[in-house]
Amino acid sequence: MSKNLIIVESPAKSKTISKILGKTFDISASYGHVRDLPAKRLGVNIKNNFEPVYSNIKDKKKVIKELQTKAKNCKNIYIATDPDREGEAIAWHILAALKVKDKEIKRIVFNEITENAIKNALEHWRDIDINLVNAQQARRILDRLIGYKLSPVLSKKIKKGLSAGRVQSIAVKIVCDREELIQKFVPEEYWEISTLFKNDNYEITSHLFAKDTIKDKIKINNESETKQVISDLTDAKFEVNSIKKTTVKRNPPPPFITSTLQQDAARKLGWTVKKTMIVAQQLYEGVDINNETVGLITYMRTDSIRIADEAKQETAQYIEKQYGKDYLSSFTAKKSKSNAKIQDAHEAIRPSYVTKDPKSIQTFISADQFKLYKLIWQRLVASQMSQCISKRTQITVKSSKDQVPSYFFKTIGSIIEFEGFTKVYTEYLDPSKQEEESKKALPKMIKEKDPLSQKSIDPEQKFTQPPARFNEASLVKELEEQGIGRPSTYAPTISVIQDRGYIEKENKSFIPTELGTLVNKQLEEFFTSITDIKFTAKMERELDEITEGKHEWQSVVSNFYTPLSKLIDNAYEKMERIKLDERFLGYDPENKEEVYAKIGRYGPLIQWGNKEDEKPKFASLLPSQNIQEITLKEALELFNLPLTIGDYNNQEVTINNGRYGPYIKVNSMFISIPKNLNPLTLNLDDAMILIKEHEEKEKNKYLHRFTTEDPAIEVVNGRYGPYIKHGKNNIKIPKSYDPKELTLKDCLTIIENAPKKKKK
Repeated sequence: MSKNLIIVESPAKSKTISKILGKTFDISASYGHVRDLPAKRLGVNIKNNFEPVYSNIKDKKKVIKELQTKAKNCKNIYIATDPDREGEAIAWHILAALKVKDKEIKRIVFNEITENAIKNALEHWRDIDINLVNAQQARRILDRLIGYKLSPVLSKKIKKGLSAGRVQSIAVKIVCDREELIQKFVPEEYWEISTLFKNDNYEITSHLFAKDTIKDKIKINNESETKQVISDLTDAKFEVNSIKKTTVKRNPPPPFITSTLQQDAARKLGWTVKKTMIVAQQLYEGVDINNETVGLITYMRTDSIRIADEAKQETAQYIEKQYGKDYLSSFTAKKSKSNAKIQDAHEAIRPSYVTKDPKSIQTFISADQFKLYKLIWQRLVASQMSQCISKRTQITVKSSKDQVPSYFFKTIGSIIEFEGFTKVYTEYLDPSKQEEESKKALPKMIKEKDPLSQKSIDPEQKFTQPPARFNEASLVKELEEQGIGRPSTYAPTISVIQDRGYIEKENKSFIPTELGTLVNKQLEEFFTSITDIKFTAKMERELDEITEGKHEWQSVVSNFYTPLSKLIDNAYEKMERIKLDERFLGYDPENKEEVYAKIGRYGPLIQWGNKEDEKPKFASLLPSQNIQEITLKEALELFNLPLTIGDYNNQEVTINNGRYGPYIKVNSMFISIPKNLNPLTLNLDDAMILIKEHEEKEKNKYLHRFTTEDPAIEVVNGRYGPYIKHGKNNIKIPKSYDPKELTLKDCLTIIENAPKKKKK
């Protein structure tokens, strides 16, 4: 009876801890939960104050027996499950399953799997925190009540297997609400004017921003107004009106919490939140480095930006040694802006040892582990570094002309004077919130009152854009900002609403499916509390406050479930049964043929006719339509397509609807019609705007086209910079060449010297 027993959740973690503590400790894994509510029944006695009925999980019978045997034969028993609510609940269930009454059970927690952290935890053990357990228990019972009471309503009235949930239903609502905004969005035309000014010593490009006075911002709404501005500027005099120089200091970002790690990995690595958490778990539990199992990062489910003093000192020493004292931060990490409670005494996500820089361990870990570790390491080091300091210069140019108002143009340039934290880490900045500026210095010889002449003027027609759809990163950010969910729920929530078929990805962005839109609509109508964002955020706060002993968990559950149960009874009575994949719309008034809206092989469609001796006609629904809401009149209008609306350059302009949505066809051009425009009412003027936009994009797409070659050689202006397209091959342009100046000879040389693709 000399050994000490430490019970952890995963075998990977037990392997790492065993190598740290040696043979006097037996490290065993519970493989997660050992007890739970029953699998095939509610398991909650609602009438008896929501008393849960727990039982040992059948698949864990062998694990529990082994733990019970070891517990009886050990001197000290430590439970070292994860340091959060879920981990505390697992510890509580393990205690119940062990059935050891004559021994003291010691709860230990650590945020990182290192020798210092584990030994410190053993010295400072505590009892199981029942408030943390109750906070998890309340969440679990609420989820069970919704799953067993509300979800069956959806299964009965709409489709088998559907579910709802406190967090998942809000996530679906957020995606649906954004899509509705996009569909209702009406773009507004506006114009921007940029001008190239010059004098004998320099040239600068400036953008028109004000009229009459420098404070009167200008808005140009159409081509007519643009022509008036250009007329006003013709033969005008120009001079440098003002030069304003400022110093811009950017603070480093705080170290990662769960949500910001998920967002950064989504943006920079293109990962799903699920993948991010899987790889982070591997780094936390430990990897083999030089025959030593090492936990590389701290616990990855946290909403705290706190860093342990020891880690701060180690990071400061590393920064001073590697980059110099000037790169050390003179301030502490920023406070979290979130109103949500920070869980316990968690730390931020950081490397366990900052001295293990990414390159030093790259050969010991997988490519994915390296990518995520590098991101975490860079963010931690950057958070403790000094500010990035830039010199920003803003130049305004003023026009003057008799009997014409003055116009003001602006140019902004900046240069980095001191890199600070950006030497290590590049922070994501939302491009929609950044003012356009040149990342280089403006000519030093510019002086106020310098006379300028107008070398060229470039008017550009633009249209306001609808709000962007959510992607993995922005949906996590939105949930966090709304106070919905917690670090442990973001990844499973986004996974489950995709698995249920409520949302799907299109070009890495989320769109609601017809099923998701329908379920959301029914929940909004019959279960207002489930789709009420403020109510759900308040519920999350109350669940958090259980951890502080501010609420009894039963009262929090009751306050949610009691009104919900009445809504469930009402829904059973009043919600109509919906046939999801088919709906009879009525009869065509002209010939009495049946008309159906239904789900076809390639999506929703209208079927006209249902006679066995006559082949039915089909028409695809428009993106803004769905089979549950489309009317008979709207359905019959779809058969008017294709529709010829006029001519362009002696070619017919035709509107049609295909598998990928409505489009305009002119000669060999196919131009998608935005979802906010109705193809059935689109006129030639509207179509001309889209055609000209398409032609402009195509014109700007190619810097050069050498069609004499077979296959043709094209210098393409790609999303990530110019490249050469030759047949099926895309070839990178070496930095020694200017893409705009490439000749056919240059292209042939680059193609000849390009690395040959390896055959698979």
